[in-house]
Amino acid sequence: MSVVDSVAEALSGILIESWHIFAEAAPYLLLGFGIAGLLHVFVPDDKVMQYLGSSAGKFRSVLNASILGVPLPLCSCGVVPAALSLRNRGATKGATLSFLISTPQTGVDSIAITYALLDPIMTVFRPVATFATAVVAGVTENILNFSKEVPGKVPLSKSAVPLAVLPMTSATPDACGCGSCGGPDEEAGNFVQKVRSGVKYAYIELLGDIGFWLIVGVVIAGIISYFVPANMVGSYLGGGIGSMLLALVVGIPLYICATASTPLAAVLILKGMSPGAAFVFLLAGPATNAATITMVLKFLGKRTTVVYLASIALCAIISGLVLDQIYSSLGIDALSIAGSASEIMPDEVKNVFAVLLLPLLVYGMYSRKKCVDK
Repeated sequence: MSVVDSVAEALSGILIESWHIFAEAAPYLLLGFGIAGLLHVFVPDDKVMQYLGSSAGKFRSVLNASILGVPLPLCSCGVVPAALSLRNRGATKGATLSFLISTPQTGVDSIAITYALLDPIMTVFRPVATFATAVVAGVTENILNFSKEVPGKVPLSKSAVPLAVLPMTSATPDACGCGSCGGPDEEAGNFVQKVRSGVKYAYIELLGDIGFWLIVGVVIAGIISYFVPANMVGSYLGGGIGSMLLALVVGIPLYICATASTPLAAVLILKGMSPGAAFVFLLAGPATNAATITMVLKFLGKRTTVVYLASIALCAIISGLVLDQIYSSLGIDALSIAGSASEIMPDEVKNVFAVLLLPLLVYGMYSRKKCVDK
């Protein structure tokens, strides 16, 4: 076989594996994005600010921020302007930190794709562990610094927070100045208009925000699925503290959103990675990256950055160990049930949803690029 034939065969195999993963996730992604759009227009930011300030207390403000962040579909960079806006409008440091952690780790879209590509245990455990991590970090920060704190004025201009560092900015109304990005239309006074605004946000703006990274995640998952032998993954990441520390080291500086990280975790589990090690990656990867860490250090301070990273690392390892124990005690092999939820839907139907989702992704990315370039 010639080199050209070998390359063509490899590319064909990667495309087939990537399409299979994309089709498995497509129905649940469309559902998750739709719910995200409705949350965006029916739960406006200005209605929840009062629950995140120092008047709410050092514990309640953290709980409220953690609960608020879990369903919102923003990545670890896109959440920064939203979190700093909360801080600027009176949120405690602990509440800001909780929002920074809970929001990128999960979202209705990532919960939906977790159900599709992994299993019900991981689907439930993921938001619960995320919530617990956010609460631990937020309460720790507020206990260390809650003596009549007054939020500093955090610059949110494009010069202070470069667009290159914040690839997802739909949480900040009209962030790019073109008038078509950002929050829901304030003049959408009736239900139909709000639903229309939510659909636009979900299937154009939000898809445009994460579309590129979702495609990258699916393609990388396809490459791993095609090239990486199962025994190699099982040998290094089959379970235990060592594999979880390795997943943590890889995940913390990496830029990847919760939705895009899920196909990678699913493929690695199918190749032999323990569910606990996969979960460490799912928790640490979306929650942090080098750009977010820089922003936290600059605007919230060194101690808060230490609390932020230490809470994520500690809770990720503990959660991974607990999750492996859950599977073990129930006698469940994660590999055998990964993706089983999506099997109730015929392949033909999943392919139809994938064909519907793909042009929406392309159009969303095109619209986003056009908006940013203006």
